[in-house]
Amino acid sequence: MVQNDLLYNSIKVFTATKARERGGLGESVTRWIRDNPECEIVNAQVTQSSDKEFHCLTITVFYNRP
Repeated sequence: MVQNDLLYNSIKVFTATKARERGGLGESVTRWIRDNPECEIVNAQVTQSSDKEFHCLTITVFYNRP
């Protein structure tokens, strides 16, 4: 697979809709990175979407798993 001309073989998606969860999303990503040192991260994408009631924040990590 190719994302911005970078090859990867796996993705990990972190998402949250509640304010408290959104506030801790970065910590969740950091914990996952720390717990998976064998994974080579090649890119990440942050996406925000919302409607009248909910705001969703998504962090998608593109990486190579050995």
